[in-house]
Amino acid sequence: MRKIGLLTLMIACLTMVFAQKPHQANSSEIYQKIKKLNVLGNVLYLAAHPDDENTRFIAYCANEKLMNTAYLSLTRGDGGQNLIGPEIREELGIIRTQELLAARRTDGGQQFFTRANDFGYSKTPEETLEIWDKDKILSDVVWIIRKFKPDVIVCRFPTDGKGGHGHHTSSALLGQEAFKIAADPTVYPEQLQFVEPWQAKRIVVNTGRWWNDKISADDSGVVAEDIGLYNPELGISYNELAAKSRTMHKSQGFGSTGTRGEQLEFFEHLEGKEAENSLFDDVDFTWKRAEGGEKIEALIQTIIQSYEVAHPEKSITKLVELKKAVLNLKDEFWRVKKKNEIDALIKDCAGLYLEAKTDDYWATNGDSVKVNFELIARNFEGMKLKRIVVHQNNQLEELDLLLKLNHENELKRTYFINDFDESQPYWLKEQGTLGTYKVDEQLLIGTPENFPALSFSVDVEINGWELNYAVPLVYKWNDPVKGEQYRPFEVVPPVFVNFMEETQLFSNLSERKIEMVVKAATNNVNAVLSLNAPKGWELTQNTFKVGLKNKGDEQKIETILKPSSEAMNGELTVTVKVNKRECNQSLKTITYDHIPTQIYMPKAKVQLVYIDLIKKGEKIGYINGAGDVIPEALRNVGYEVTELSENDLDNLKQFDAIVLGIRALNTNDRIDFYMPKLLAYCKNGGNLILQYNTSHRVNTENFAPYPLKLSRDRVTEEDAAVSFLKPEHPVLNTPNKITQKDFESWVQERGLYFPNEWDEQYDAILSWHDKGEEAKNGSLLVAKYGEGYYVYTGISFFRELPAGVPGAYRLLVNLISLGK
Repeated sequence: MRKIGLLTLMIACLTMVFAQKPHQANSSEIYQKIKKLNVLGNVLYLAAHPDDENTRFIAYCANEKLMNTAYLSLTRGDGGQNLIGPEIREELGIIRTQELLAARRTDGGQQFFTRANDFGYSKTPEETLEIWDKDKILSDVVWIIRKFKPDVIVCRFPTDGKGGHGHHTSSALLGQEAFKIAADPTVYPEQLQFVEPWQAKRIVVNTGRWWNDKISADDSGVVAEDIGLYNPELGISYNELAAKSRTMHKSQGFGSTGTRGEQLEFFEHLEGKEAENSLFDDVDFTWKRAEGGEKIEALIQTIIQSYEVAHPEKSITKLVELKKAVLNLKDEFWRVKKKNEIDALIKDCAGLYLEAKTDDYWATNGDSVKVNFELIARNFEGMKLKRIVVHQNNQLEELDLLLKLNHENELKRTYFINDFDESQPYWLKEQGTLGTYKVDEQLLIGTPENFPALSFSVDVEINGWELNYAVPLVYKWNDPVKGEQYRPFEVVPPVFVNFMEETQLFSNLSERKIEMVVKAATNNVNAVLSLNAPKGWELTQNTFKVGLKNKGDEQKIETILKPSSEAMNGELTVTVKVNKRECNQSLKTITYDHIPTQIYMPKAKVQLVYIDLIKKGEKIGYINGAGDVIPEALRNVGYEVTELSENDLDNLKQFDAIVLGIRALNTNDRIDFYMPKLLAYCKNGGNLILQYNTSHRVNTENFAPYPLKLSRDRVTEEDAAVSFLKPEHPVLNTPNKITQKDFESWVQERGLYFPNEWDEQYDAILSWHDKGEEAKNGSLLVAKYGEGYYVYTGISFFRELPAGVPGAYRLLVNLISLGK
């Protein structure tokens, strides 16, 4: 654990922006922040997933009402789909976490989470709450309410199921129950060493037009707010600001166009005191709610009235006086919150630039790190640097450095990393359950991301008063195209091991080369690497010496793996003994322009799968869609896979099958030009296979030889019973005999977005359904078209193949082998 208390670190980092280009507020933004000092109000928006939030409402409350506005997303969105890359599950959850944080930086809100895991689509709240472990997630919602102290709680979805997804309904049910019990000190009393019981004024549902298109403010229990206002100080309407925020959800394809003008949002009463005219009826947002606040309100009003747009620095003296008064408040919650707001304002008014950068983006325990501090007061004379403190171990350096007006000060220091926490996302450090992350540290629950691996308190003096600013260490460089770039500084293990293939599928007793790369994260790595295979697998060599002189060096290691007739499916694992420590982590680096670079360090392993598999055909053409790893999986089977562009479509006869990636019809802008050539290939004897697409934003209507209609039908229960509608069909018999056993051990779901109407030319092969529902027969449709075969399938091969599900491989190979 960190050398200082977690609570201390949390307080220090409250206003810190991690691994982002420092933002200097302009004069209009400073004026907005000064006005916010006179607002004491909190609003909590509550829903299930990243992208469920109403960014219009958050932008309005944070920037028009000037309230502390937060979004509580129960999950991190691990179970969704990814339109920008191949990451799924935990890696997608990391991306979507950062997309939410990018959205909040845009609209001015704060972000919270619970320990709930997005385990995939759920059709009922009963299933959701059972898998999530209701009491655990309810305690998290209560914790956030007690910690954030919202006056009003707004649920995105209703409690009656009209919001669709079981996760959606569960979020409202949990919010409603938490609203009732958060004020009861006998409920989750272990939380009360850090927070107090809290009773919000009311909880409402932000009713969506898609489940109630006739709602009106004249309805009983309903109030409306016009959140489409224009903010002349920011030069933007809240609809436009919200669109920028929503566009951060790029992995979900939620790029949005801003609108202007009136935008009514409706709120239906759930619990508490019912609002009559406004959502915020009977809530006191003034300093009257804090004992001794009247004097403070008058001081703030003076600062507002005397503020000079061209000279924000003239407000600093009065802000310091205001801070003195705020520190005398008895109300700890508002004392801390307003003190932090004032400190941030003084920094903005002074144009104070504080940055700590290093020349590498990671280090390991035992390393030293060179840090270059840049400190400059660009708009204020007379500020002094008093000390720098390392948050992680309390290392302190006393100084007395005058920060001359607009004079750059650089301090170069070296710090030793010893027993620091490694930078694995905190919710992924321990193995959780299907529905819940394992996080036992109460103070971590709800926080959106890790605290910086190394950060500092930079203490400055102004007019005899000290102010403390938290500064994270970052790696900073210049890209010749993008310009100034940042990424977080991380603490990592001394070595990583990445296998070239994370799933190895064997269909006979032939041996295979296993390749891995060992990467040094520090200098002078001398280690021993050991491999451990499941029962029935033989390695020609399982112990290797590793010698890496320089940080960043890599060593490639190869061995031969051979299954026996008794080979058991399982994991090939690795251990590296280095510097009296055992390491077993791989390295996943997630890089997209709209979020900071992220790393994930899962256990290094290869999923070994031995199955009875016969394949026909050799060459496959693959047209990429939203990003999946099906090409790698097919290569693993032994196919030669060529990833095709539009220029390749005039030479398709060489391929035994053409496969379209998931959502290719949604994401490929040129697909309307692809399809005539692909259908001609099929008609002339080819085998054309389309994986799932959504009916929303299909870029062509001509994707099938005969009519079929896409729907939202899906089967979410991964163990749903399957029936064979055409047991004699070649898909179920050639070259592999498909049986019920092939549908065992599937993950997350059976499939999604099945067609629900189709021409009689198609054969529906499979039937399955979730409990209590009618049969869904559209997951796998096969039609003879000319001399070839056309296949449309919503089966989730993109999830099953990376998970090493044997039956999914056998079924897909049969589809590829049609007509061979």
